[in-house]
Amino acid sequence: MPAAYVFAYVSTKHFYFLNFLSKGRSSSLHGSSETFALPDSFYEQLQSSGERQNLETENVTVVEGEVATISCRVKNNDDSVIQLLNPNRQTIYFRDFRPLKDSRFQLVNFSSSELRVSLTNVSIHDEGRYFCQLYTDPPQEAYTTITVLIPPNNLVIDVQKDTYVEGEEVEMNCTAMASKPAAVIRWYKGNQELEGSKTEVEAMDNKMFRVRSQISVTVLREDDEVPFVCLVDHPAVKDLETRQYIDVQYKPAVMVSVVYPQGLTREGEPLELSCRAVGKPRPEKVTWLRVDDELPDHVLIEDEKLFISSLNKTDNGTYRCEASNSVGSSSADYTLFVYDTRAAEEGPLGVDHAVIGGVVAVVVFAMLCLLIILGRYFARHKGTYFTHEAKGADDAADADTAIINAEGGQNSCEEKKEYFI
Repeated sequence: MPAAYVFAYVSTKHFYFLNFLSKGRSSSLHGSSETFALPDSFYEQLQSSGERQNLETENVTVVEGEVATISCRVKNNDDSVIQLLNPNRQTIYFRDFRPLKDSRFQLVNFSSSELRVSLTNVSIHDEGRYFCQLYTDPPQEAYTTITVLIPPNNLVIDVQKDTYVEGEEVEMNCTAMASKPAAVIRWYKGNQELEGSKTEVEAMDNKMFRVRSQISVTVLREDDEVPFVCLVDHPAVKDLETRQYIDVQYKPAVMVSVVYPQGLTREGEPLELSCRAVGKPRPEKVTWLRVDDELPDHVLIEDEKLFISSLNKTDNGTYRCEASNSVGSSSADYTLFVYDTRAAEEGPLGVDHAVIGGVVAVVVFAMLCLLIILGRYFARHKGTYFTHEAKGADDAADADTAIINAEGGQNSCEEKKEYFI
């Protein structure tokens, strides 16, 4: 292996001959290359050439295992040489030649205005700053940063047990392993978002993080077989989630309904009651009883149903249906009142009479109000009545003088007196 390397730089305007001595081979990220030890003055010239920068590039963000593309672009190039270096300043590509022995780097495009290189199967070790150099006078340099995203490789929900009794508090922990950057964990119960009670972020090796989120929920019977969802928000992955189903046990809910009759319970007619009990675990059986008394002898019970073939007054009372399981017991009541046959038949007429009586009462009340109003009106507008004989009564001092005045003011021996009563 020669002790010296000759690097020739050719430009349409200039010709430079540079002789760089190397101490030998050095390792690269994923291979080896010949190291060209450039003098410090060369890098100083690169730093001082910012105002005349014709070199452009941009940062790259890539998910681990995918392909990153690095592009070094030149504006107004004069056929100057372009090269790409890795974070250790080892040459990846010099023009269209690859000194670095890492086959993951492949040339995508080379021209006088662009050097574009792809890096396949990116790993966290490839992250860092890559340099584009343009050998002008003075030389120019631009850098691009490769950021590698790593999605969580595992998402796990931990619960203390799988079966809970209604009213108990459930504590769940969701852990997102080894992600970069740190994942954000969100909780859902069905479609309803829940607020986590505690979140821990732990830094790991290789710039990765472990995230742990915890929730505490008091479970109800409505939560039985409803999924609790741990969802991850991360730029490297979409729709990453895991689900946990909780088995919730609860005591029975009991309801009593009348199958027959639909109306009044009449004496001599049959009665059928049905008891429905829903619980988890399922109630083994239901029990009928009469509160504060024994069931009549003619009552027939079949599973959850109660039958009375012919009702009578002695059947009156409160009938209770009870159901139980391993969680607890519940009951529901039905109060029976047996009507006699005649009262049952006249029931509809009684309703009509009540309606008619109400209408009559309203009419009578309206008439009384009208009479009171008319009486007050006539009392305030009382009329004054005159007869022919009583003309001029307004000017008379008394009734006799009024009658005399009515006769034309002449006194008559036969005085006529007339009074209006």
